[in-house]
Amino acid sequence: MSTLYYVLGSGSRISFHDDVSVFVVDTRFLFLLCICSTDCLGRRLGPRLLGRVDDSGRLVKDFYKILNQVKNEEIPDHVKLPASFNHLVSEMKNNQYDARTFALMLRAMVVTGGVHSTSLHFYSLGCGIMEKLEREIRESKFAELMNKHFAASSIPKSIHCLSLRLTDEYSSNAQARTQLPSPEFLPLLSDNSYHHFVLSTDNILAASVVVTSTVQSSLKPDRIVFHIITDKKTYAGMHSWFALNPASPAIVEVKGVHQFDWLTRENVPVLEAVENHNAIRDYYHGNHIAGANLSDTTPRRFASKLQARSPKYISLLNHLRIYIPELFPNLDKVVFLDDDVVIQHDLSPLWDIDLKGKVNGAVETCKGEDEWVMSKHLKNYFNFSHPLIAKNLDPDECAWAYGMNIFDLHAWRDTNIRETYHSWMKENLKSNLTMWKLGTLPPALIAFKGHVQPIDPFWHMLGLGYQNNTNIESVKKAAVIHYNGQSKPWLEIGFEHLRPFWTKYVNYSNDFIRNCHILDSV
Repeated sequence: MSTLYYVLGSGSRISFHDDVSVFVVDTRFLFLLCICSTDCLGRRLGPRLLGRVDDSGRLVKDFYKILNQVKNEEIPDHVKLPASFNHLVSEMKNNQYDARTFALMLRAMVVTGGVHSTSLHFYSLGCGIMEKLEREIRESKFAELMNKHFAASSIPKSIHCLSLRLTDEYSSNAQARTQLPSPEFLPLLSDNSYHHFVLSTDNILAASVVVTSTVQSSLKPDRIVFHIITDKKTYAGMHSWFALNPASPAIVEVKGVHQFDWLTRENVPVLEAVENHNAIRDYYHGNHIAGANLSDTTPRRFASKLQARSPKYISLLNHLRIYIPELFPNLDKVVFLDDDVVIQHDLSPLWDIDLKGKVNGAVETCKGEDEWVMSKHLKNYFNFSHPLIAKNLDPDECAWAYGMNIFDLHAWRDTNIRETYHSWMKENLKSNLTMWKLGTLPPALIAFKGHVQPIDPFWHMLGLGYQNNTNIESVKKAAVIHYNGQSKPWLEIGFEHLRPFWTKYVNYSNDFIRNCHILDSV
């Protein structure tokens, strides 16, 4: 049991001694905490009054437990009560009461009126003040989450500068327009003896890190072929970067979505509707806090909802992964990578993994040491109060991760995965997004049902953009680390201790990087 000691001095202070931890509070607030333990402070603000929540939380919970234990106990007849709270503190000093004895004595004083009425009035008033402080803290937390959401959704000035300068270079420098890859390597773009990677992004800096880290970590860099897909506005800048900064000996192809004959409105009607649906555009680009009842949610849930409203989720570029078999008709197997990953180990063994006839080799996200990142089931993504969802899905089924996937395109072409994806997207649109909030993973979890082969978590570590307490040793060991979440390493809101795993692959000596002050911004 935790022991309660005190030291009298200016304002008096109480110290909870447990191991070597010491937490200091004014005795008036400690008393306030005691008499309000089942009301304003005992349940909510106590940990903040007692200092750092992460260190003192266990001690505070222990004390709350003691308070609850004595709440309904009979007060022994032989107990001699102090005349005042100051006398109680004095007795604590002389007799070294443990926490339970202190709590029982204090309860007895309150019940029998041993506490002066003016003191009770003061502490009652204090409860009201603390309630107000609690509301202000809560409102500040939601405001902080909103600011973080906007920071994550915006394009940093330095990255925008990089794109503009490289686009200008494409128009003025013939070398920046050099064919990628050079003509003699074109046959290798469909050679299945090579290791083909697919990356879909409009972030030039992020793409450079993915390619550089893959090549530098590979034991067979001369067998690597990268297929980079970008949008029309970024194409010139993306092409310039890889033309001026070749990833030799790997081969890099850069194509814009406008250069794929297959990507017509007829082939992607649902996504066309998604991008042009006014209600959806308002959902992703409108006021994210208007009409929201913040009193009925927690900051953690609110943060999850904000992340689900990222504008990237209605981008055709983000949904292109579902069309990989059609975009690369001559390839049999590819590894798909998100643009917020870093490769730390040779990935060539991925091509030797037996997918057992399945289409998608992916890491499951329902088991693992990290309870925040690796605890995802279908119930985390879908609204199971919707009859179609409840009828067709199991809420406890394990989810899997996008970001580093092995796709057997030969097996994929014999399925109806794309048609299933489109069908469920249409149903969700018809239901006004009540089945799930838009994104690439929820419809994929349905479309790939029965077509996923779990692979070793070593190949894909997630969550580096979610939380700052990611285990560094685990990060060092992982083959691919994924900064999924809002705190991307190229943003100021990125976690400082996790950023170096990404920045080590940024070429800060490059003139374009230097002139856009990317080093200064991160």
